[in-house]
Amino acid sequence: MDDISTSDGEGLPLRMFSDEAHDATFHFQILKLTDQLYIWVGCNAARLGHLFAAFPTPFDRTPSLTALIGGGPDNTGASMARRLSMKTGWSIILAINLPSNSPTLEAYAERRLLQELKSLGYAKSSAGAQQINGSV
Repeated sequence: MDDISTSDGEGLPLRMFSDEAHDATFHFQILKLTDQLYIWVGCNAARLGHLFAAFPTPFDRTPSLTALIGGGPDNTGASMARRLSMKTGWSIILAINLPSNSPTLEAYAERRLLQELKSLGYAKSSAGAQQINGSV
């Protein structure tokens, strides 16, 4: 785990890790901002890929979703961003660079990412109460 600190000693919690599965190397970054998470997932190469934003809304149980860079609502990562927002209760900005039409890689990346979010206290508990942990 790495922390990025500002000049006054305050920092933004940043978690970076890599994992290997399905003959691929996955790279992850989780940056906690105020009431939102910026998440980057890369596979084999460090490229930005598609960028999605998912936001919880009081009007619908399903978070709103938009593609900020590339892609559309049916592209790799769109539904992942929406599900992560549902499971954390936070706004999610997800940059994802996975091969298209690779549901196995996408499923693995989402499971691994959710496992890490739970360990950091950024995911809702199974009882539905949101855990907000200010430190990483």
